[in-house]
Amino acid sequence: MALRLPTQLATRGTFHHHNHTKTTTFTSLSWRRVLSPDDRLPSSTSLATKKSHVQQLVTCSASGAAQAVNLAPGTPVRPTSILVVGATGTLGRQIVRRALDEGYDVRCLVRPRPTPADFLRDWGATVVNADLTKPETIPATLVGIHTVIDCATGRPEEPIKTVDWEGKVALIQCAKAMGIQKYVFYSIHNCDKHPEVPLMEIKYCTEKFLQDSGLNHVIIRLCGFMQGLIGQYAVPILEEKSVWGTDAPTRIAYMDTQDIARLTFIALRNENINGKLLTFAGPRAWTTQEVIALCERLAGQDANVTIVPVSILRFTRQLTRFFEWTNDVADRLAFSEVLTSDTVFSAPMTETYSLLGVDSKDIVTLETYLQDYFTNILKKLKDIKAQSKQTDIFF
Repeated sequence: MALRLPTQLATRGTFHHHNHTKTTTFTSLSWRRVLSPDDRLPSSTSLATKKSHVQQLVTCSASGAAQAVNLAPGTPVRPTSILVVGATGTLGRQIVRRALDEGYDVRCLVRPRPTPADFLRDWGATVVNADLTKPETIPATLVGIHTVIDCATGRPEEPIKTVDWEGKVALIQCAKAMGIQKYVFYSIHNCDKHPEVPLMEIKYCTEKFLQDSGLNHVIIRLCGFMQGLIGQYAVPILEEKSVWGTDAPTRIAYMDTQDIARLTFIALRNENINGKLLTFAGPRAWTTQEVIALCERLAGQDANVTIVPVSILRFTRQLTRFFEWTNDVADRLAFSEVLTSDTVFSAPMTETYSLLGVDSKDIVTLETYLQDYFTNILKKLKDIKAQSKQTDIFF
C-alpha cells in the first residue's frame, strides 16, 4: 500500500501502572512517577517494603493511537524490509548482522554522530539519520518498511525519559500512522515488578502503550547480555585493573546477543507469536562473585576486586535526589539498586524453546562464551609478545 505521511501525531491515552486501566481522551503527553512521602524511607528499609509503599501510586500516560491516516492503494511493502532502531548498540548490531545473513533488506536508524556508522554500510545495510527526540525526523525513515525492530535506549548522559519514553511514544505513533506491519520491542525482565525504578517503570509503560496501539507486535524481555561482561570483568582482570562488584546475591541469566538475535527472527517469522510477550534468559543465572571467579579461572590470574556495599548505592541514590541536576544519576542508581538486590533475573525457557522450535543445547552458555573470548584474546597477546621479541634489537 502507498503510505501518506501523517499530518499530526499528538493524541493520547492513559495507563495506570498497577491495574492497567485505560482511557483515550486527553490533551497532552506526559510520563510521571507519583510517589508517596514514604519513598523517602531510610536506607535501612528493605526494597520490598519500599515497593509496597509506591506500587499503587505509579502512573504513566501517553497516546495509544495516532490520528487516522488515509492509505491509498499502492505498491505492497516487502515483508523482508526492516528498520532497526538503535543499530549501533550491543544488541542492535547483532540484529543487523543476523538480518543481513538471513536475506532481509535492512535499514538502520542512527542518530547523527561525529563518527559515521560505516561498519553498518560495510555489512550491506542502509543507514538513515534520525533522532527519536525529534519526532519530525522519524516518518521518512519508515517509508517502505514492513517491520520495526526497536533496540534503542538513551545514552548515559541523557534523562531516561527522553529516548526511552518520549522517543518511543513518538516512534510507535509514527509506526501506527505509517501502516507498519509488525513492531518488535525489547524490554527488561521483571519490569512490571519495580515501579519505583524509573527505567523499569518506563519499559513497562511502553509495553502497555504498544499493546494498546493496535500494532502487530512482539515484546521480548531480556535479563542481561554476555557481551557486557567483557568490559566489566574480563578486560580489567587481564589489564590487572580494579574490578567493581557488590556484596549482593543477585543472579542474572546472561544471554549471548547473537542468540537473542537468532531467536528474535525465529519469533518474527512465527505468526502464532504475534501479540505475545516473551522472556529470553540464558541457561543459568550467575552472581557477580561467580562471574568474577569464572573470569579469574579462564584468565589464569586473580582479580583485584573492589566490593561496593549495596548500602552505599542506596545512600548515594538518596543523596543525589537532593540536587535537581543529579536526578538522572539517581534514576540510574535506582536500577543499579535493583540489580544489586536479592532479585533473580531469570525465567524458565522450556516453553519458549518449544514455541520457537529451538533446542536448548544450541544456546551458548556463559562458560563457553567466556572460554572462547579468553582463548582468542590470550592467543593474540601471545602472538603480539612473540612478534615483539622477534623485532628486538640487541647491541
